[in-house]
Amino acid sequence: MDSLVFDSHDLEETEDFLCRAYARMTIGSNTPEDSRAHIRRTAMPSVSVDELDLGFDMSYAVTPLGRICLCMVHEGTVQDHVFQGVRDAFGPGDMVLFAPPDLPYAGRICSARYNITMLDPALLDQVAAAGPGPSLEPVRLTGHRPHSPAAADRLKSTIVYLRDHVLADPATAAEPLVASAGAQLLAAAVLAAFPNTARTDATAQDRTDAHSATLRRAVAYIEDHADEPLTVAEIAAAAHVTVRALQYAFRRHLDTTPLAYLRRVRLAHAHQELRAADAGGDRTVGQIAARWGFAHPGRFAALYREAYGTSPSRTLRG
Repeated sequence: MDSLVFDSHDLEETEDFLCRAYARMTIGSNTPEDSRAHIRRTAMPSVSVDELDLGFDMSYAVTPLGRICLCMVHEGTVQDHVFQGVRDAFGPGDMVLFAPPDLPYAGRICSARYNITMLDPALLDQVAAAGPGPSLEPVRLTGHRPHSPAAADRLKSTIVYLRDHVLADPATAAEPLVASAGAQLLAAAVLAAFPNTARTDATAQDRTDAHSATLRRAVAYIEDHADEPLTVAEIAAAAHVTVRALQYAFRRHLDTTPLAYLRRVRLAHAHQELRAADAGGDRTVGQIAARWGFAHPGRFAALYREAYGTSPSRTLRG
């Protein structure tokens, strides 16, 4: 996991940092003598979460980032934000997509404190498929504002969860299964919040392919590779079907999702490891949970108690 903190009152220094941290850009201010900037970044592969506090008004013009860039405003405003065909302004509580990954954008930050979350666009393809048909076209977001306040709130909660419970602990965030699960969770939340080109309804061919043999192949692949970072797209490829057919097969036969089933298998592995661990050793519940992709100790404990009728700490103590 990567982490950095930037503090400066120098506008040129801030511009240099922003160019290195995001993309080539120019910034300006009417009060360059009072240009306090504080930025804190935590990151894992494919995802970064930044908290920015700019105590001055700053104009910006940014070249394409190549990444999905989300902005959640805490205080202050973003004015005159423009990219191709769009002009908007954002204030406290707003959650927006700054611009599509391949487009430049510009605007003004007005003494704002805000969050910037960036993710690799390819993550969208790991949890969904573009439609219609077996197209190789990547999934794209087609709007810069969430389609409902409730969807925006769910995405905000996901970002806060990643920031406070996944990225806050470097040892936890460094676990490959935690990083993979966290990235897919964010991608799924983004697709649930913004209009996009993903197809969620199964086609007639998908329904035909969602038979028990597909499920058996998928389940076998999950159980054989549960200790590796897995995506929905990889599981679908192993089962020789589309992502939609895979999801439909799990709904039809098990009334669950592929990722929920994967979580159940990993929970069973964590249970076995807790039972096998030396009660007087140095292994902890948190370490074992993180190894199997569970970043939040409280959520892990709740899932564990629901499945096994006891707490993970009691299992570890024998």
